[in-house]
Amino acid sequence: MSTAIQSVSRDVKTRSALTALRNEGFVPSVVYGYNTESTPIAVKERELLTTLREVGRNGVIKLEVDGKKLNVVLNDFQEDALKGDIRHADFLSIDMTEELEVNVTVQLVGESVGEKEGGVVQQPNREVTIKVKPSDIPEFFEIDISEMQIGDTIAVADVRAKSKFEILTDDEYPLVLISAPRSEEELEELEGDVEATTAEPEVIGEKEEE
Repeated sequence: MSTAIQSVSRDVKTRSALTALRNEGFVPSVVYGYNTESTPIAVKERELLTTLREVGRNGVIKLEVDGKKLNVVLNDFQEDALKGDIRHADFLSIDMTEELEVNVTVQLVGESVGEKEGGVVQQPNREVTIKVKPSDIPEFFEIDISEMQIGDTIAVADVRAKSKFEILTDDEYPLVLISAPRSEEELEELEGDVEATTAEPEVIGEKEEE
């Protein structure tokens, strides 16, 4: 686990105070949960990003609040769509002995038989929800697709029994499928549709120049 992130108390009311914090490189945040009351804080964005690179999006972080070190996870955050800056962060204080629910990214492992035959790998959903102790949170939820043929699908029901984690997502939730390659006729039809939509529209009712 990384060195504890230091936090400072912050004003929760004024927008100008929040803007000033962000201009100084801080992320307005709140921490709540196990063994602590909901507390408005701010953390250095650089420290937070460095720590997340070390422990992962779902990793346990040491957060120092008013001289007390808490075990927390990044429960939620808001990001600036243009700049990519973290605008706000929610930290959930946790009991390291209690399981919690986390969303984990699905990572595909191997090259499928269907892909080698020209099939297309598709991921309708890229996360699953699992229940796990904080110390056992994986960085990814791996699925081996090496035996998949064209037309095969994998849903949560297909991986539940083999998983070492308790999966909370529904059985029918699709995770990966191998679709057949497009035929030449389908590709030509697709290209025709694209050309039709990009063609200049006909101007109706325009007066001729005199």
